[in-house]
Amino acid sequence: MAEKNLQGLRVAILATDLFEEAELIETRKALDAAGAKTEVISPKSGEIQAVKHDQKTQKVKVDRTLDSVNADEFDAILLPGGAMNADALRMERKAQELVRKANEANKPIAVICHGGWLLVSAGLLQGRKMTSYKTIQDDIKNAGATWTDEPVVRDGNFVSSRQPDDIPAFNREMITLFAESRTKKDKAA
Repeated sequence: MAEKNLQGLRVAILATDLFEEAELIETRKALDAAGAKTEVISPKSGEIQAVKHDQKTQKVKVDRTLDSVNADEFDAILLPGGAMNADALRMERKAQELVRKANEANKPIAVICHGGWLLVSAGLLQGRKMTSYKTIQDDIKNAGATWTDEPVVRDGNFVSSRQPDDIPAFNREMITLFAESRTKKDKAA
């Protein structure tokens, strides 16, 4: 993945306290290695706390707050999981608005684990196919999506995965989707 096929692509990583460490850190490393410009966007400034399952680990610097960004500034969105992170973000009106506007513009959205809760609350899953952590499959189905137990699922401008074990497959598909989206955008320009 050393190829810089995402050079300059702007990716918003939406997260808050108690995000699943690997789902932000490892995916961000892959995006950065592919040349993307990633920014951690959170409801609050400062730092946010990572967890590995239920154990606190490192803190990550927040680049910008939700109040200071809009969907036009980004080419793609990444939603890491962690149950507490995802549950808090889904209630943020600005986060819901950001993913809605990105989806309306057909920008790619990559989501892993519990991160799909924001898409549920934003009303974006009707008729979609995706995966998630198994404990939220009922929420995904009740929001109108077809849920499947696979390591990675692509559906239109969405790519989704279940859990940290799926990160290698998720990273490959996320980078492919983001690169394809950029190619379509460049051809349309």
